[in-house]
Amino acid sequence: MYLVMGSAVLVGITSVLILKKFKVTSFTGQSLDFTGKIETKGFVIGGFIFGVGWAITGACPGPIFSQIGAGEWPALVTFAGAIAGALSYRAVRDKLPH
Repeated sequence: MYLVMGSAVLVGITSVLILKKFKVTSFTGQSLDFTGKIETKGFVIGGFIFGVGWAITGACPGPIFSQIGAGEWPALVTFAGAIAGALSYRAVRDKLPH
């Protein structure tokens, strides 16, 4: 798993450096913006909630479907939790600091 994540980080870094060096634009001709977001306490809170969910279920959002397809029926609870979380976020999105 570390090799997969590490190689993804290296590919991402290399790709961004190449895009910046050659000043690549989008398909519509707009320049690409690589400025970072302003960090808020919401990053920490959201990351904590996501991490706790990942630790409890053993799955980030992508593999939930693989688990269901493999017949791991408790993953349906994980899927329901992911849907409930997304709908909850949608309901309070305007009240959160972004």
